[in-house]
Amino acid sequence: MPLIELQTGQQGVVRDLHGGRGFKSRLATLGFTPGASVRMMRNNRHGPVIVSVRGTQIALGRGEAQRVLIVKAEESDVYPTHY
Repeated sequence: MPLIELQTGQQGVVRDLHGGRGFKSRLATLGFTPGASVRMMRNNRHGPVIVSVRGTQIALGRGEAQRVLIVKAEESDVYPTHY
C-alpha cells in the first residue's frame, strides 16, 4: 500500500520505492530503504505528510508519499521486506 494511506500515528515498513533513479536515490539518502520502519506523524489529507523514519521527521509531498510502498506494521510479519 502507498505510504500516503497511513493515518496519523500508524506505523509501517518500507517495502519498495516506485520512481526513477533520482527519486529512489534521494529517498534512500533520507532513510527510506526496504525494511525501514516508518511512522506517520501528520497526514491531514492535504499538503505534505510528516513521517518519522530512522529517528528523523521528514516532510514529503503527497505525490512522493504515493510512490513509497509500505506494509502496515501489523502485516509486516506476514510479508518479508528483504529481497
